[in-house]
Amino acid sequence: ITSFPDKFAAAVPVCGGGNPGATKRIRNLPIWVFHGDADKVVPVDRSRVMVEALKKHGSKVRYTEYPGVNHDSWTKTYDNQEVYDWLFEQKK
Repeated sequence: ITSFPDKFAAAVPVCGGGNPGATKRIRNLPIWVFHGDADKVVPVDRSRVMVEALKKHGSKVRYTEYPGVNHDSWTKTYDNQEVYDWLFEQKK
């Protein structure tokens, strides 16, 4: 999303991370981040750092951290109807 921010109406990164220096480009994009706090594949700090960087640029980013969840954060995320409702409310 940082490479092509104008292509998206919203983003839902799951177990992600990224370049905190690029967050200024996506500060106005609706973003809801998901990560498990027990993730051994992608450390949860990767999402925490991105969320904090987005907030420093005024983003209204949402963040959900699943306690005790390893790298499989997508199951809870994709089973959550609220995620789909939020995502389809977003417009470019």
